[in-house]
Amino acid sequence: MSNLEYYQDIYQKLLIADGHCDTILDLFKSGRSFWANEQSGHIDWPRITSSKMNLQFLAFYIEPQFKPHGALCRVLELLAFYNKLKLEKEVTTVLSKSDLCSLKPESECRFLLAIEGGEVLESKLSTLSILFQLGFRSLTLTWNQRNFLADGAWENNSKGGLTQLGKQVVLEMNRLGMLIDVSHLSTAGFWDVLALTDKPIAATHSCCAALFDHPRNLSDAQLLALKEVNGIIGINFYPDFLGDKNGGVDLVIKHLEHAASIAGIDFVGLGSDYDGIDHTPLGLEDISKLPSIVDKLIKRGWQEEDIRKVMGGNFIRVLKEVLPNA
Repeated sequence: MSNLEYYQDIYQKLLIADGHCDTILDLFKSGRSFWANEQSGHIDWPRITSSKMNLQFLAFYIEPQFKPHGALCRVLELLAFYNKLKLEKEVTTVLSKSDLCSLKPESECRFLLAIEGGEVLESKLSTLSILFQLGFRSLTLTWNQRNFLADGAWENNSKGGLTQLGKQVVLEMNRLGMLIDVSHLSTAGFWDVLALTDKPIAATHSCCAALFDHPRNLSDAQLLALKEVNGIIGINFYPDFLGDKNGGVDLVIKHLEHAASIAGIDFVGLGSDYDGIDHTPLGLEDISKLPSIVDKLIKRGWQEEDIRKVMGGNFIRVLKEVLPNA
């Protein structure tokens, strides 16, 4: 078997998952089509299909002008937009473990709805169950600033962690079957979540502080802690977090390999941040370029089973441990 045939054989057998993108807001604001490739943005249906993506997290990012008041209304506005998109083509929104158990490498992409920012709760715990009923299955507790739940990554100097409401939200997310996302959370908040959760958690779109010291990146101690709760880090593609604005695919591989060397191969995945970043690594200009990661991993001697885990298997495993049965 030639190198090309070997690569193609492996790629066709993979389940591919991406833990974070901001495509919904980008589509809503730009007016570009999701169902046609207009050569703008990072993600659309034709490029999803060409990449063979099986599971894409869709983050509903709340812009600063809607914080702290107006966040819930904004998320509902984006949800209405998403539901309208679905009228054009039948797609699956992941709600339970059963939606993942039937997932196969040849399956069309399914979407998991996430909210980026606890401001959406507008300080009410009861809002969480309403959002769950509407189909959301993950919540990033903070963006970079402080909110009702915790301090964000920009507030690390305050040493502030979860508020009392934030602690209640963690416990309620465990009960409901929602994935807790600690990307953007302060360091103290991260450790508060670890002390409370009885389910795996995720840093869906972060990188490794040992390779580049940035408030958004996780320390080796945090990577080890994710392992202890069977969680995951999704490596972000943003060059500003990777440590080189002119870097390429190899820099993403470097962070993948470092995270795997500390936490273990079972606790690392992809969290592209596509359509939420203003520039990308060379060779990863949009979602259609994801095969280049597999090509690089094969050339670096990765085993097929380890590639399977990092490209999607680990995220799917975490969700199967967190989401409700039905």
